[in-house]
Amino acid sequence: MQVISLFLYLIDLKVVILQILKRNLNPNDCLMRSLLYIIILCFITGCSYSASQSHTLDEAQRLMNSDPSAAWTKLNSFDISELNDSSTMARWALLYSEAMVANHITAPTDTIVNIAIKYYGNHHLTDEYQKALHLKALNQSSNNSDALATALYLQKEKEFFLYKERIKQEQMLFIGIIILLFAIGTIVWLQQRLKLQTLRNDTLMAEASSFKNEIETSKGDVSRLESKLHGLLENRFALIDSLCQTYYETQGTKTERKAIIDKVKSEIESVRTNSFPQMEQAVNDCRDNLIALVKEKYPEIKPEDYQLLVYLASGLSTRTISLLLGETVDVVYKRKSRLKTRLKEKVAPVYPDILSVF
Repeated sequence: MQVISLFLYLIDLKVVILQILKRNLNPNDCLMRSLLYIIILCFITGCSYSASQSHTLDEAQRLMNSDPSAAWTKLNSFDISELNDSSTMARWALLYSEAMVANHITAPTDTIVNIAIKYYGNHHLTDEYQKALHLKALNQSSNNSDALATALYLQKEKEFFLYKERIKQEQMLFIGIIILLFAIGTIVWLQQRLKLQTLRNDTLMAEASSFKNEIETSKGDVSRLESKLHGLLENRFALIDSLCQTYYETQGTKTERKAIIDKVKSEIESVRTNSFPQMEQAVNDCRDNLIALVKEKYPEIKPEDYQLLVYLASGLSTRTISLLLGETVDVVYKRKSRLKTRLKEKVAPVYPDILSVF
């Protein structure tokens, strides 16, 4: 059974190594798989060996009444340093002590019988515990010493100490394997978490990049809109301002002056009747909703003052504004001063940039 298990394990391990070399398997998976096979192999081997030991002990127990000498010989044939568990060791120690009593052999020490006493006492097995104590008392009362039996006893005592040392090493090995498996499991878990976190980070980076592109596109649209509004504002009102200046300063003939005056009046009337909403919207778009903010903070502003503010925010000169409002330049200056005072009181504390229009 042990040979078959080992053979199968070696075959599978060879296949695993070949697959690793061909890069068909993850090394972590292969290591975990190999450790699992080792554990299974050890378990199968231990079970098989334990079954064989139990069979031998059963046979020695059967011989105890009919042929104690044969039972003693069979028990001495045990290499107890190779036993696998403490229960088998305790049973052997109990049978060995019983065989010594049955063969009238005195034990040089209490080491072997104490194995059974300690085990059965710790496990609260009363019958076996009492039997071990009785055997110890009988062994101590016997005076029949034998050199060969003493040598065999001391050999078994030495094997017991080797057993204890081996069990200690196996426990340390088992703890080491558990720690190794835990470490490997932790590493695999951390690797999986790292992969998931990397995927999340990549997703977030992709979303951030997409969002950044959307913002840049939106900024481009806003910039184009502002450029368009600025162009509309500059071209339209620059023309009006130029015509107004020409109206005041022209030195041409009466016919030229009349033609200019007619054109200026036509443009002025167009601005008065048709272009004011466009001017208002353009100012809001190009100057951070300045007009809307004034309405919000100073809702009681007079319509004529509001109209003056729109013209001022559009960048029109005082002379142009005077023509659009149908008032003299002096009156426009005075109205500007009064409007500035009101806005300084009502709006400037919240929005200081409002004074930049004056």
